[in-house]
Amino acid sequence: MAAHTENEITIAAPLDLVWDMTNDIQNWPRLFSEYASVEVLSRDGHRTTFRLTMFPDDQGRVWSWVSERVADRMTRTVWAHRVETGPFEYMKIRWEYTETPHGTRMDWIQDFTMKPDAPVDDTGMTEIINRNSRQQMALIRDRIERAADERRSAAVLTD
Repeated sequence: MAAHTENEITIAAPLDLVWDMTNDIQNWPRLFSEYASVEVLSRDGHRTTFRLTMFPDDQGRVWSWVSERVADRMTRTVWAHRVETGPFEYMKIRWEYTETPHGTRMDWIQDFTMKPDAPVDDTGMTEIINRNSRQQMALIRDRIERAADERRSAAVLTD
């Protein structure tokens, strides 16, 4: 059985700033609260292969995996999948960015299936991803909006 999640948030900041900050993979440990480190393994044009390592969970387990990500600024879309799938049969992720009158809407769409021996099933992981996505998106929104405010303030000071 396949699972699917969709989460979105609007960030009161220009598309270019949202795109640049959310696609700066090496800066993810400062943008997300869950990632302890990122190691870029290879880059080929818009394709990046990297290892993400999370902070230990409540049981002290450290989760780490390799993903591949292709960012297409022209279509404002990012496609990613886990190369090392861990507890997933597969994990496919799409990020979409849309300019709105209120800023930039960022959508995260994930399709996945858990392995039979995974610690949670598809329904359990759907709940975890939805909860975590909402938390991380709100944190990212706040950090990007703060950066946008700082840039606006700096521009006013230089005028």
